[in-house]
Amino acid sequence: MMYNLTNQITRNKMMSKTKTILYTFLFIVVLTYQGIAQGVTYDQSTLDSLGVTQEQIDHLGITDINHLSAASKRALKWRVDLGNEWFIQFSNLQPLKGDLAYEEGVVRRDPSAVIKENGKYYVWYSKSTGPTQGFGGDVENDKVFPWDRCDIWYATSEDGETWKEEGLAVARGKAGAYDDRSVFTVEIMKHEDKYYLSYQTVKSPYTVRVKNQIGLAWSNSPDGPWTKSKEPILSPADNGIWKGEKQDRFAVERKGDFDSHKVHDPCIIPLNGKFYLYYKGEQMGEEITFGGRQIRHGLAIADKPEGPYVKTPYNPISNSGHEICVWPYNGGVAALITTDGPEKNTIQWAADGINFEIMSVIPGVSAHAIGLNRSADTEKEPTEILRWGLSHMYNSWDYQSIMSFTSERKTQHRAKGE
Repeated sequence: MMYNLTNQITRNKMMSKTKTILYTFLFIVVLTYQGIAQGVTYDQSTLDSLGVTQEQIDHLGITDINHLSAASKRALKWRVDLGNEWFIQFSNLQPLKGDLAYEEGVVRRDPSAVIKENGKYYVWYSKSTGPTQGFGGDVENDKVFPWDRCDIWYATSEDGETWKEEGLAVARGKAGAYDDRSVFTVEIMKHEDKYYLSYQTVKSPYTVRVKNQIGLAWSNSPDGPWTKSKEPILSPADNGIWKGEKQDRFAVERKGDFDSHKVHDPCIIPLNGKFYLYYKGEQMGEEITFGGRQIRHGLAIADKPEGPYVKTPYNPISNSGHEICVWPYNGGVAALITTDGPEKNTIQWAADGINFEIMSVIPGVSAHAIGLNRSADTEKEPTEILRWGLSHMYNSWDYQSIMSFTSERKTQHRAKGE
């Protein structure tokens, strides 16, 4: 009996000791977990030596600032005041009604911004007819691109959905003029009760080495008539050198500036008493980089809308992009950068209209060649101007039609049923 009692007491002591060890282990685990979950508080001298704050460490969920990955180092350089007010998502494109509905055999593309005048919306766009043969056809007589052999037309609408085509606004020039082949990719600016259309031009023949330029037309009414500039208001840089005589745009002896081949997609914005002409530049010998096509944006500035425009020495002002999509905001200029380059699908902003910084990275953009709604309250929030506008869709390689888009801010991600 005594032996059994002694054994029982021994077993009880062992179990008690085991429980104590187990509880102690669990307590340590809980404390460790809480420490990781709550983050470590670092002394100020350590934070100062790294140039970071405790708030950054907590917000980014960094485990140990003494062991920073390359990703964490990049994250710590992000602007600390960036929220999600610049983050949006686009909806799918929707077809328009009336005369801007898709029409077989007709190209309508690259809509301008939409302005509201005389109680109705106005939009200008590139228009041509017939199929595209490419550079393998007869470049003297065929179309090499859908935007080849275009004129600029315009349409009006009371609701932004059903449109009436009003007719020709700006036609191609006479044979031998700098714009005799095509006028296209137009943008509208209203300033002091006067209207200005800036657009791309091509002089025939349209070869792969042709150098696009930018033209301008102005009127006292959105319905015209329009007076065209006698000469281009902007041309490509003249410091690249082609290699050989063959029509090969990738063969160069010297590439030249970022816009040595073409200047595209003009858009003029009044800013600080001057006129900022934003444009897309294409370089001779264009390459495919780690971000895709080597496309960047440039800026030229003038004292009056008609020019002369002088390119800023800060060019290029973007590392990426395609069609120009810019709008005034908070005393500066915002830009939607899409399609090409390592910074595509971002919204950027520059207080001075030149030095752009990334404000958000957004999901794939369904709207291209965006025509912004210039009647929107641009100061309501950074992306208010993107809530509704026009774009275009490739119904086929030969024919395109103008569509509408919408977007919305995205502030939360919730699961289905949450």
